[in-house]
Amino acid sequence: MLRNKSLITSLILIISLFLGILSSFGLPPYGFYFFNFIVFPILFYIIINHKTKLNFFIGWSFGFGYFFSNLYWLTNSLTFEEIFKPLIPVVLILLPLLLGLFYGLSTLLFSILNKKKDFSSFLLFIIILSLIDFLRGTLLTNFPWNIAVYSLTNLYNSVQLLSIVGTYTLNLFVLTIYLIPSIFFLKIKFNKQLIIASLAIVFCLINYIYGSIVIKNYQKNKLNNLQSVVKIISPSISLDKFFEGVSTKTILKELVKISKPEKEINTLFIFPEGLLNIYLKDLSYYKNFFNENFSDKHQIIIGINTIKENNIYNSMVVIDNDAKLIKQYDKNKLVPFGEYLPFEFFLKKIGLKKITQGYQSFSKSSEREIFILNGIKFLPLICYEIIDTGKLNLKSQNFDFILNISEDGWFGNSIGIHQHFAHAKFRAIEEGKYVIRSTNNGITAIIEPTGNYLKKMESTEKGFIELKEYRNTKKTLFSSQGNKIFFYLILIYISFFLFLTKFKRG
Repeated sequence: MLRNKSLITSLILIISLFLGILSSFGLPPYGFYFFNFIVFPILFYIIINHKTKLNFFIGWSFGFGYFFSNLYWLTNSLTFEEIFKPLIPVVLILLPLLLGLFYGLSTLLFSILNKKKDFSSFLLFIIILSLIDFLRGTLLTNFPWNIAVYSLTNLYNSVQLLSIVGTYTLNLFVLTIYLIPSIFFLKIKFNKQLIIASLAIVFCLINYIYGSIVIKNYQKNKLNNLQSVVKIISPSISLDKFFEGVSTKTILKELVKISKPEKEINTLFIFPEGLLNIYLKDLSYYKNFFNENFSDKHQIIIGINTIKENNIYNSMVVIDNDAKLIKQYDKNKLVPFGEYLPFEFFLKKIGLKKITQGYQSFSKSSEREIFILNGIKFLPLICYEIIDTGKLNLKSQNFDFILNISEDGWFGNSIGIHQHFAHAKFRAIEEGKYVIRSTNNGITAIIEPTGNYLKKMESTEKGFIELKEYRNTKKTLFSSQGNKIFFYLILIYISFFLFLTKFKRG
């Protein structure tokens, strides 16, 4: 008897693991979002039919499968230096196990709080999953990567609601829709089941129609000419060159060759993060090179390291054709282990360092000011900062474009490149602004405020794309209110849940 129970438990955990893996195929670049109409109802069914202790491991198993299959590519960043290679199995297994704990916590809380198998159970499960996703992405890990709503990345008509409610609230709605099939095995009268399912279908249709109208109205907006051409460069320079000691002059020559400067045309050149393995102060040595290849009608944006008072910053700078500094932004949000070493005092003693070049951790800045260049206002973001929903423009500054530079070579030729790009699309819709994205070994693009790309270059392509005109857009509700909207909506869900619970008891 005990052996049979053990076998059944093992089978349930294996099924949960498989469900997590299957759900991850809803994310970019696959986009098989319809898998989730099977995954989440089955997971819900398993949980409401098992005991509390087992439910923690069911959720944990699901989470491990989910994150293992969509974050395995992170180990690519450990392949460039020998010191990190022994850590590959650790990161491959340990990170999904740690992130999977959030699903384990979700299913455990649900089991403790859930009393019946009715509509209140349905709401409770959605509330807990949504809140845990929010906490994971903000307070607990600050890593809002790959929540369920990103499965809709390429369904542009269905995600325009982001401009009103934002990512976490749309995730709340999406989880609700994915779980709708589960109402048919709850203790709900059949006529009520049909009403709930019908309301869900109506919501999806209205949302789709709303998205279609938003996109059509945007396309009617007036086109404005820019005062200068914005040239976004995709160098596709292998990261191996930096570890092999290729000279800065060689890289600069390649950048000029790719970007093809025309001295008589007002141009803003945007180069990505991580191309130059030197500090800003060293650019003065290349003054003649810049002067020969660029003119006084040119401004150049590039990612480079800077030093202030013995602190090192990952920075985005604007320079002129004499390599003189015009503007500077120092990164606010750093990648743990990639740009700084947590518990550095201890981990340095056992021979570890940050993954990127150099031994000293980067410092982070707390300032993010708008770049105003040739009458164009840019909100600067470096790499990972594009994933920070609701926190891009805390000072509520007025700007025209989101400018994102990145080095995606650390991702390798993997699904991580597409996941990173998906975040940029969501930020464009949320803020109602174009995203100008220059990456090395990543997807370089001009993303419209509807999330669709105007122009795009794949990670393996060398060259550039240009922006000469853009359409007017209005400030979105989400850009004004941020994640407060999520709390308003989750409170409505909680109130409805409490009402149903009290009503049933009465």
